[in-house]
Amino acid sequence: MLELENITYRVKDDQGERTILNGVNLSMNERFVAFTGPNGGGKSTLAKVIAGIIRPTEGRILWDGEDITSLSVTERAKRGISYAFQQPVRFKGLTVRDLISLAAGKNAGVSDVCAYLSEVGLCARDYIDREVNASLSGGELKRIEIATILARGTKLSVFDEPEAGIDLWSFGNLINVFEKMYAKTQGNILIISHQERILNIADRIVVISGGSVEKSGTKEEILPGLLGGDTCRVLTEKL
Repeated sequence: MLELENITYRVKDDQGERTILNGVNLSMNERFVAFTGPNGGGKSTLAKVIAGIIRPTEGRILWDGEDITSLSVTERAKRGISYAFQQPVRFKGLTVRDLISLAAGKNAGVSDVCAYLSEVGLCARDYIDREVNASLSGGELKRIEIATILARGTKLSVFDEPEAGIDLWSFGNLINVFEKMYAKTQGNILIISHQERILNIADRIVVISGGSVEKSGTKEEILPGLLGGDTCRVLTEKL
């Protein structure tokens, strides 16, 4: 179970001190949890706090009862927390096979790498030996990053707008990946998204606005209100 207690995050800039997160309290143990809300509301910041990329100014983070507030990204990863960036990191000199091997914690064989890449809609023979650098598009990098999360098989997987940049890959396939990931790990998946089809698979939707939790509940409780306003970008294309 992930528990956030009074999570507050402030930054200082030329205009003084700004509060990005303001006393967030949440307990999450559902299979799929989705964070949504207006841009600039604090969703990505909160996800980075959970992953350990950002340390909160105030508050505590508990993971399965352990206070992990002061733990680094690496230490949290060892405890089973993965994070996929909205804009994936490029690694010059590192091949796709190298990256998946690092994620899996072993020297992944060709068949293993092919299996993970196939899950995210990539032809393995075209990518396995390519460097994770500027030659790859944003959409390709996003899919490869999702493949590394699959390879890790962690207890908590955090995705920041996983649908970004994958226009040529159907949302149905993306959702199938999340379903298979859960079946493999029986862990928790936290997704930041504005998209209705992503929100529709959530067991719980948390609306974050102005650095605070505005609403939290099941999709039946939350989604109708979102679709009636401007918070959610509704997809109209068919699967």
